[in-house]
Amino acid sequence: MARPFISALGAVGTLALIPAFTATLAAVDVDTYRELDQFMDVFERVRAEYVDEVSDEELMRGAINGMLNSLDPHSSFLDETGFERLNTQSQGEYGGLGLTVVMEDGAVKVIAPFEGTPADRAGIRAGDYITHLDGELIFGGTLDEAVEEMRGEPGTSIEVRVVRPGADEPLNFTLVREVIELHAVTSTVEDRVGIININTFNRNTAEEVRAAIASINQETGNRTLGYVIDLRSNPGGLLNQAIAVSDLFLERGEVVSQRGRHSADIERYYARPGDDTNGAPLVVLVDAGSASASEIVAGALQDHRRALVIGERTFGKGSVQTILPLTQDTALRLTTARYYTPSGHSVQEGGIEPDIAVPQLSNADWRDAPRFREADLRRHLINEAEVQEDVIEEDVRDDPRFSATPEELTEQGISDFQLHYAVETISRLARQPRTAVASAPRRSN
Repeated sequence: MARPFISALGAVGTLALIPAFTATLAAVDVDTYRELDQFMDVFERVRAEYVDEVSDEELMRGAINGMLNSLDPHSSFLDETGFERLNTQSQGEYGGLGLTVVMEDGAVKVIAPFEGTPADRAGIRAGDYITHLDGELIFGGTLDEAVEEMRGEPGTSIEVRVVRPGADEPLNFTLVREVIELHAVTSTVEDRVGIININTFNRNTAEEVRAAIASINQETGNRTLGYVIDLRSNPGGLLNQAIAVSDLFLERGEVVSQRGRHSADIERYYARPGDDTNGAPLVVLVDAGSASASEIVAGALQDHRRALVIGERTFGKGSVQTILPLTQDTALRLTTARYYTPSGHSVQEGGIEPDIAVPQLSNADWRDAPRFREADLRRHLINEAEVQEDVIEEDVRDDPRFSATPEELTEQGISDFQLHYAVETISRLARQPRTAVASAPRRSN
């Protein structure tokens, strides 16, 4: 972290400003105490005169949640249940449906389903609003209450009703709960191209990616042409794991920086010498569900020209949440910084633009399917730089290369066009002369 430097002259100047600063601080304190007096007055009135008796704990928890709800969508209070759920998810296994959700104006909104989970197999999508569980309206409740209701004994079923933007009427799904084992990483080999699918960034992700690279090389007899890093529908996770995964493919240079409220609050993270793939060609696959830690990896590899990013513009969550323990079993999840790619680009709101925009032609409704991103969340953190909405909203561009229909692709044995395109791209890159890994990131304009 950068540390402030104060010269003797600067110290004198600071001392000279103390009286004026103290007067300003005193004025702020008076206003703050006036607001606190009003808060306590409301607290006592509700406590004494509300139609039903309400516990002090319930009122205080409501006040805390109200305070945090006035901030951005990613700041929240973690009570005992929420704190335990956070720890469980970071460890990689829990029971439920396999959804990442947020609360937006009293409604539960889907960020993304995890691949291969009951929610994913049923067809629940990013941007869906969950309105009913087992026929009961959940609008207006808390996120913890909704999540707890979706969880349950493996093998039991639950009715989920969603409202999907663009759909004429609500959609009903019957899901069977499972033990959700979040396999952070899976890998396969296709035509000597290693495909590494990263589903989440939990405590084991970097080690699992390293193991996947070794497994792929063993399967190809150390004749791997290159690697596809599939980050599609990956909602993110732990910052240190995003840094560690990026480091596996970089020889040197900055991976990411984060900047807080003050100019001195800057932390930079760097790659250590050593590329586990020895500079082999890389393609990173992303889509609108690639968020947070996924965008750190994609942005770092793109800026260092280490990988070609293919797919569609990412989610655009460029903020850092810090878990601040309050008691042994409660905590505060607070947005404390924005993060920036090595070129100094903030992905907040705008996301990562792919080097090659490749639509998912395998899906018949790829052109009309709604795309849900950070900028669609109410009270989302604003990017410090102006975001050109008219440019970034154009996710799909007509391209003569991308005219095949799903039926034509099926006849060719292609079930995932984006992945197929990525594998072919690696094959083409592998035939070109190998160039040294760039040490300086590209600069954004």
